[in-house]
Amino acid sequence: MTLKTLKIYRLLMARVTVEDCIVKIFNRFDLVMIAAQRSRNISSGSNVTIDKYNDKNPVIALREIAEETVDVSWLRESLIRSLQKQADFDKTEDDNVEGLMGS
Repeated sequence: MTLKTLKIYRLLMARVTVEDCIVKIFNRFDLVMIAAQRSRNISSGSNVTIDKYNDKNPVIALREIAEETVDVSWLRESLIRSLQKQADFDKTEDDNVEGLMGS
């Protein structure tokens, strides 16, 4: 890629919008949650499937979803598992409180 081509490409790719991703994930709220999960995965060291071009992790996550380089169903399951761990922790806390109260 020449420098001029790279600059044009970066200008085009910087304009990732919800409309680019909504055809992949129909619910905007699901899109936000799944993109946030992917962004956290990238921050934790997960491999990026596209060129970074100095973009921040949320932008990279949206671009990956728009370009279909990540498995959205796997991301959805990963998000659910991360929330279930929290739910299990909350239940354990409730059990401990009940035990302390003598019920």
